[in-house]
Amino acid sequence: MKSAEKLMRRALAGESLPRPPIWLMRQAGRYLPEYRRRRAEIGGFLDLCFTPEAAVEVTLQPIRRYGFDAAILFSDILVVPHALGQKVWFEEGRGPQLEALRDAEDVARLSSAAMHETLAPVYETLRRLAVELPAETALIGFAGAPWTVASYMIEGGSSRDFATAKSWAYSRPDSFADLISLLVEATADYLIAQVEAGAEILQIFDSWAGVWPEAEFRRWCLRPVAEIRRRVAAAHPDIPVIGFPRGAGLLYRDFAVESGCEGLSLDTTLPLTWARDTLQPKATLQGNLDPLLLVTGGDPMQAAVRHILETVGKGPFIFNLGHGIVPQTPPEHVAQLVDLVRG
Repeated sequence: MKSAEKLMRRALAGESLPRPPIWLMRQAGRYLPEYRRRRAEIGGFLDLCFTPEAAVEVTLQPIRRYGFDAAILFSDILVVPHALGQKVWFEEGRGPQLEALRDAEDVARLSSAAMHETLAPVYETLRRLAVELPAETALIGFAGAPWTVASYMIEGGSSRDFATAKSWAYSRPDSFADLISLLVEATADYLIAQVEAGAEILQIFDSWAGVWPEAEFRRWCLRPVAEIRRRVAAAHPDIPVIGFPRGAGLLYRDFAVESGCEGLSLDTTLPLTWARDTLQPKATLQGNLDPLLLVTGGDPMQAAVRHILETVGKGPFIFNLGHGIVPQTPPEHVAQLVDLVRG
């Protein structure tokens, strides 16, 4: 099947389809027993990301189980700072840890000179997936948006309030802009290389976009993603991009108008009637079932799925969650969800 004929690509081209394509963020992961077994065999999380045979296997596991309309590359947004020379590691129970950046000198020591060499296993994973996926299944590549990645790089991991990163941006905007510019260039180059390795769709995750006031949202979230989108389009004009400015609220509208992204992934909090009326004329919508409704299952999940399909399913739409699957999700609930969406 030609790439443009796949359901995901048709939806992102603006088609309203008889039934929406479905895939789920973090669909390969800890809720699947086969993933947990493979992860235990490999050891460290980054080892899994950088071992193509294993990364291909865990990417394919949910496709075999559920027949999703897209597979998303198994990797992590923090492979980019790792490839730029920052120390990154993952600790069980604590998540990602980084040797935090503290000043302009730390930023100056980062370099993209060896980035593609470091990320070569990721590109090999994509090349293998392009061959092994079912003909009708689209292959999604991805990266973190500059602000979200920068927040991890400065905070040294996840954060409740992003106080260190935001204080840097407010008090030393020039050196913060240098970091964002480096990440724009590196992320665009990384996504372009993913397309050249076989990705048919790209998603840019700005998981912490919602922490900024409007002016800073535009400067540190919207404009960097728009520049990445511009660079990807210049290299590969036929590749659609899905943006995910999680938590942006009313600023989703500006993102839809100005980012250049064909798709817009909705977080759980957005009112769907507003999204239908304001955003769907400008972009294909994706989302936005609460991941904890997928844990709950039963009547509450079914009612929410019906509401989503009835509200936004008649226009250009991709069914997904409002964020990633959580580890306690029963696999059988995912199967029920797929049946509901396709039923």
